[in-house]
Amino acid sequence: MIFSNILIRWYLENKRDLPWRKTDNPYLIWLSEIMLQQTRIAQGTPYFLSFVSNFPTVFDLANANEEQVLKLWQGLGYYSRARNLHKTAQFVATELSGKFPDNYNDLLKLKGVGEYTAAAIASFSYNEVVPVVDGNVFRVLSRYFDVETDIAAASAKKEFAALAFELMPKDNPAIFNQAIMEFGALQCVPKSPNCGVCVFNSSCAALQKKKVDQLPVKSKKLKVRNRFFNYLVVADDDENTIIQKRTAKGIWHNLYEFPLIETDAPEDFDFISKTIQDGFFKNNPLISVEEDSEKNIIHKLSHQHLHIQFWKVRVAGIIENGIDAVTLKTFPFPIVIHNFIEKDFLS
Repeated sequence: MIFSNILIRWYLENKRDLPWRKTDNPYLIWLSEIMLQQTRIAQGTPYFLSFVSNFPTVFDLANANEEQVLKLWQGLGYYSRARNLHKTAQFVATELSGKFPDNYNDLLKLKGVGEYTAAAIASFSYNEVVPVVDGNVFRVLSRYFDVETDIAAASAKKEFAALAFELMPKDNPAIFNQAIMEFGALQCVPKSPNCGVCVFNSSCAALQKKKVDQLPVKSKKLKVRNRFFNYLVVADDDENTIIQKRTAKGIWHNLYEFPLIETDAPEDFDFISKTIQDGFFKNNPLISVEEDSEKNIIHKLSHQHLHIQFWKVRVAGIIENGIDAVTLKTFPFPIVIHNFIEKDFLS
């Protein structure tokens, strides 16, 4: 089809030189696809290279401990991806003798692998004729063909997958999948695409109808929840501090943090000071509480905004299970706490 030929020609002339495009190794392709979910390529590439350096095979990743994996993942966010990555590596290494499933349906059975990731691995590693459908694909196809289907609707993925399947050259599905995603990432971008230089500007329905900025159609905006985190950065007589592991389900599961007072709204010094006196560090008399000079940090996640304040707390004596600054930096933390430690810890 003319669309596919033009698209693939554009791709071959404009594609970025990315490390995971130089292999059909399913381990490396799986690794890159998991990392690039909800992550820009510029941000994800150094993490990919670091993981490949530390865990060159699925067996190496499987044999790592979870904290090693989370530490290397630190800063990428959506940490459930890292935990699922680790568990899947262990499953592939032990149950499948290190060999990834070689087809879309079996890939879907792996933990953390959804329809898009399974399609990517199946087509890029095994040249299976299965289309990938991500935000880029929704955008390109909805604009080119003037498809007004709400991409948030349950039926949308099936509709767009069927359209992509029709367009896909059956002898080379991998290059088509790469091409349409790259085209959406570089040319048919979400806002203000440069349609004047687009290879499809004479045939794109949205451009002819002046609807480029209206497509794709997407409803349902996430309701954002506000949470207020007050972190207690403790220092005892030895300048040791204390941290805890987030074991409850939810954000930052199995990462570390300072003792936390979560409140329903911003709270002042008097409230925090009294809460510390009433419920924290009973074996160590409280010497001082000081609000960190930094203003409240708003850490934005996809579905919640965390309003974070650090409080420097000095106690007398030696705190139980305290750790020094060097040891502290070896633990995996959410990036906002990691940045505080690197910049401000006990300063």
